[in-house]
Amino acid sequence: CPTCLPTITRHSLKNVSSRRSLFTRTGRIIIWLNPLQFLYMGDKKSISALVSGGEANAGPPLGPALGPMGVNVLQVVNTINEKTKDFPGMKVPVKVEVDSETKKFTVEVGIPPTAALVCKEAGIPKGSGTAGINYAGDLTMASAVKIAKMKIDGSYAKDIKGAVKEVIGSCVSMGVKVEGKPAKEIFADITTGTYDDLLK
Repeated sequence: CPTCLPTITRHSLKNVSSRRSLFTRTGRIIIWLNPLQFLYMGDKKSISALVSGGEANAGPPLGPALGPMGVNVLQVVNTINEKTKDFPGMKVPVKVEVDSETKKFTVEVGIPPTAALVCKEAGIPKGSGTAGINYAGDLTMASAVKIAKMKIDGSYAKDIKGAVKEVIGSCVSMGVKVEGKPAKEIFADITTGTYDDLLK
């Protein structure tokens, strides 16, 4: 429309030969779809935060950051809570991206820290403050593999065995046993193939 595209003349539109021609003179990227339709690609803004799984609210850090973007904060919060409800009591990384033109938003949910997942699977509130002396709980090897599979995409491990060893390492520092043993002893069991059936 004339008000939306003040710098694009009728003559310039006649010269458009490609359906994907780009105009940038208005400061926006406009993709030519057909003679009657334009798709405006406005700037996108994003925020990242740690929220309690299923318990995000419109207070800090989300509300003050989202408010100036003109997005419906309550809708964003409800979406986050729906996507993080499987991680109750855990801090979950989330990223919210808002289109400045349309005010539409997307929510990306990351995986909670390994320590939080270990606590959940072991059924404990937190690790031991004196790891190696006192133990806070016990993790099954099946749970260690489950956590490793959740974290492997962001891991430096080359395979699932390496990712499991990273989880076991967290158990060592948290004072959590694995299969009833001090976590350090499990490294040798993994190396000798004791748990190969679980690591396939």
